[in-house]
Amino acid sequence: MAEVNDYVNGSDLLLKVGGKAVGHCTSHTLTFNTETKDRAVKPAAKEKKSKGMWKGKGVTGLSMSISFEGLVFYGETENGYDEIAPLWGKGASVEVEAFKRENDTNPYVKGNFVIASLEQQAPAQDDVTYSGSLENDGEPEIYPGKATATDNV
Repeated sequence: MAEVNDYVNGSDLLLKVGGKAVGHCTSHTLTFNTETKDRAVKPAAKEKKSKGMWKGKGVTGLSMSISFEGLVFYGETENGYDEIAPLWGKGASVEVEAFKRENDTNPYVKGNFVIASLEQQAPAQDDVTYSGSLENDGEPEIYPGKATATDNV
């Protein structure tokens, strides 16, 4: 594993879909989404009129999406296109984990996600690739900022 003062290498961050790592993955992206609502409030009588021109924001919802890309490999032993496609075909959510290499027992994201899309690209005389996108199905079990049982003690 890298030293504390090193930059994080993308190859050290891995993604599991349905209990197995995404095979021959070339990249994955985690996106944390926030739904907001603007609140316009009349300023107090003692405040200047300009204060009322600034709107407050309220968070009305949170969601996560994950996208991934990989190379199709004949001898795949992890979760490649041929293994993920049947998971999509079941039309049910799958468990997803994002974790650091050599630390898969301590994911930094874990929860149920729906396979929102799965695509295979097969250009002539080039590597066959695949890509997919995942959307959270309810509140994930683990995500940045989520309170844990020890936070409540």
